Amino acid sequence: MKHVVVIGGGQAGASLVAKLRALGHDGEITLICDEPALPYQRPPLSKKYLLGEMEVERLFLRPKSFYDENRITVLTGTAAQAIDRAERTVTVDGKTLRYDQLALCTGSVPRQLPAAIGGGLAGVHVVRTLADVDGMVPELTPGGRVLVVGGGYIGLEAAAVCAGLGLKVTLIEAAPRILQRVAAPVTSDYFRALHLAHGVEIREGTGLVRLLGTERVTGAVLADGVEMQVDAVIVGIGITPATALAEAAGLVIDNGIRTDEYGRTSDPYIWAAGDCASLPWKGGRLRLESVQNAIDQAEAVAANMLGANAPYVPQPWFWSDQYDVKLQIAGLNTGYDHVVVRDGADGAVSHWYYAGQTLLAVDAMNDPRAYMVGKRLIEMGKSPAPTVVMDPATDLKALLRA
Repeated sequence: MKHVVVIGGGQAGASLVAKLRALGHDGEITLICDEPALPYQRPPLSKKYLLGEMEVERLFLRPKSFYDENRITVLTGTAAQAIDRAERTVTVDGKTLRYDQLALCTGSVPRQLPAAIGGGLAGVHVVRTLADVDGMVPELTPGGRVLVVGGGYIGLEAAAVCAGLGLKVTLIEAAPRILQRVAAPVTSDYFRALHLAHGVEIREGTGLVRLLGTERVTGAVLADGVEMQVDAVIVGIGITPATALAEAAGLVIDNGIRTDEYGRTSDPYIWAAGDCASLPWKGGRLRLESVQNAIDQAEAVAANMLGANAPYVPQPWFWSDQYDVKLQIAGLNTGYDHVVVRDGADGAVSHWYYAGQTLLAVDAMNDPRAYMVGKRLIEMGKSPAPTVVMDPATDLKALLRA
């Protein structure tokens, strides 16, 4: 294998090229990034960077010297327009780049509000790229009125930052409760109370009818009939896998770019990893939107490109920072039928998801011990009885030895 081309300059793409070199690949490597910056961390964008607590230089995953020293060609501000699978080439800014193996780490794109209801007005923002955040920072001034559309983790993190900056924040969620798609009611209740305590107005079961304004947003009409004035809008209504390039090339798409357990797509010379990739999981398909999966899956793909032939088995975990609360999530709660609550010290709390007697996932709020133990139990396939988990006298670490 001579030339590996990787499309996508996010966490997955950067991890994949670094792993190829670490595993001894001595051929040519090219990383194609459509943004003008070197690969950088995305989670801090909606947290410390938006708050002004992190300099842009600290966002970068690796310095330019790393790519130079490891003979990795990084094309920044460069978009891949097409893939010719027969010729094994990628069209990049009108030029042809030949590959022996190709990896798609194209990530995901944020859902936008339709232009017909004001989504194209100035002052309407999403939180996905460095440019997105740089564009909204000047508008987030103390006393300003911001509307956050979407009560998932991205929307809640944005609301927390805006409240911390001294803005008047209203968050709307069309579903009956915040976090409905990803968490149990008890976790929704926890974060609703947290935001209300910090002055955020939360309106659940309330959609957006339209935004008001001619060139710039000035207000919003909500589904419950309320009309409000706003100075800025932050949209956090989810993301979709970036599959347009793969789809145009004729690759199989199935809630993302369909891969086998090794990360190979329907073309044996093309691989995929990260938010854009759909992988086999417990008889179905799974697409994980997390930094850790982007890293782990990309590194597994790099090894399999070099002949490891090792199936990738994800160990899902996620996190979210809101105010002074760190949420750590282990596992996937899909299919849970009940949740038990464990109270820890100093306000820490964890929510344990079960399907029958099988432990599926843990939401831990300022409780790293519960998160660590829950994560290990899930990885080990152990399920302590819910009554044992709930008992404050139970030594969680002892459950790992049981």
